[in-house]
Amino acid sequence: MTKILIIGGVAGGASAAARARRLSEDAEIIMFERGPYISFANCGLPYHIGGDIEQRDALLLQTPESFKARFNVDVRVMNEVVSINRQDKTLTIRNLNTQENYQESYDKLVLSPGASPIVPPIPGIQNSRTFSLRNIPDMDKIIASIEHNQPKHATVVGGGFIGIEMAEALIQRGINTSLVELSQQVMAPVDSEMAAPLHQEMQHHGVDLRLGVALEAVFPSQQQAADELASVDEQGLELRLSNGDLLETELLIMAIGVKPETSLARQANLNIGELGGIQVNSQLQTSDPDIYAVGDAIEDPEFVTGDAALIPLAGPANRQGRMVANNIFGAGEHYKRSQGTAICKIFDLAVASTGLNEKTLQRKGLAYEKVYVHAASHAGYYPGAHPINLKLLFNPANGAILGAQAVGKDGVDKRIDVIAVAQRAGLTVFDLQDLELTYAPPFGSAKDVVNQAGFVAANSIQGDTRLCHSDEINQPSAEQLVLDVRNPEELEKLGAIPGAVNIPVDQLRERINELPKDKEILVYCMVGLRGNVAYRQLVNHGFKAKNLTGGYKTWLAAKA
Repeated sequence: MTKILIIGGVAGGASAAARARRLSEDAEIIMFERGPYISFANCGLPYHIGGDIEQRDALLLQTPESFKARFNVDVRVMNEVVSINRQDKTLTIRNLNTQENYQESYDKLVLSPGASPIVPPIPGIQNSRTFSLRNIPDMDKIIASIEHNQPKHATVVGGGFIGIEMAEALIQRGINTSLVELSQQVMAPVDSEMAAPLHQEMQHHGVDLRLGVALEAVFPSQQQAADELASVDEQGLELRLSNGDLLETELLIMAIGVKPETSLARQANLNIGELGGIQVNSQLQTSDPDIYAVGDAIEDPEFVTGDAALIPLAGPANRQGRMVANNIFGAGEHYKRSQGTAICKIFDLAVASTGLNEKTLQRKGLAYEKVYVHAASHAGYYPGAHPINLKLLFNPANGAILGAQAVGKDGVDKRIDVIAVAQRAGLTVFDLQDLELTYAPPFGSAKDVVNQAGFVAANSIQGDTRLCHSDEINQPSAEQLVLDVRNPEELEKLGAIPGAVNIPVDQLRERINELPKDKEILVYCMVGLRGNVAYRQLVNHGFKAKNLTGGYKTWLAAKA
């Protein structure tokens, strides 16, 4: 009989336990969790705070009793594993209710400790009005503080998934909210021009967005202090930011990010990677073949390059937990890397991505090209269509899909999911042209956004279109001329790129002689479609030209 011990529940650990039981009725399976909950929807925590998920119990996916009844797994909550003895193959566990220690032996051990919030050593950060959000007790404390203190203002530090979702939740509760982010953009998985609409959306809904600044110190609020002896807890907070601003607030949420929880792995002298996560092989074994590790604590191989990455997402953790159970029982499966496919709701917008972003491609020195498509979520003549902004990154030599990002109100998940599947299947941008996706006016277009991205990318590789980007059109050389082919009304209403000559596309044939043949023409329209029509006219008349991919809309976003 195999004895399997699992440290940590939620996604990875609970998945491993459930799968192991499905594979064997004889195995002894014990799962340890130092908190009070073994399986909960941590991705749903901000939505309960904001009121979208009304019932707290809806977040509790399994209890120790339900897990025991269904899977015959011995679940021990409030039991913290304090050490691993690899030589004896035992764990030392502390019962947090009784403070007593005991030991359990194992044949196979699964580490699923997750990740812990990053809370930097900022002076004054330890107070009763400052919180992070990682589990249900954290959520309960935040809600209790809101109900007790009735804050009129809250501050979120960090513009990632949790930070953005918490800002939205607080606004929904009627609390004025500032979001402080050290970077010049929120949502690091996407590139800056794709984050620009997110900034506009957050500000439109009342978020006081403070980009490019850091939180340096926390003090008792001077405005609210009734006397010199009043505590931070009674007064509220005054935040000092790196730009010198002072921000009065009554609730502080630290959402800078998470780091792998590796204390047990380090204590057991298991190999830790350069990024700080537990090192595992392709079968998810640590440096000890009888100890597996999954989820947020490990370094995943990133899909495009195979390089180590930290990808704290529920999807990979669930798949890894299942695979570990399979391998414990001899399946010999190999993990096929993580793409980091993710999506986030930001008020009325969604932002999603898969694969590598442009920042990472540049850092790794990989060759890439990019195209932008701005198209409707479904047929434009059917009511309710909304624009989707899609960025596709690909290898210019062979069309391999490197990554994609999308922003919009509707249909963003569908498009990024399709591209994520295409990338994993080894399809190229040429294949995106041929994907046969569902079409009816309420749901899509005959040429879907994904198809259109494939067309533009394939045209670029095949030389049917030469592309330019915002940085080139911002600084044209003496041998280049910028041509705006939009209608004059658009220029008056929306503005134009400085120095551009305007000839509407429908007048171009008649006025083409106004353009100098000894210069390269950099063409742009609103989103790139009319620009491509103009580009083809120009090259067919012997001009040297390029088309601005994504058009003026992308240029504006890149400028923001």
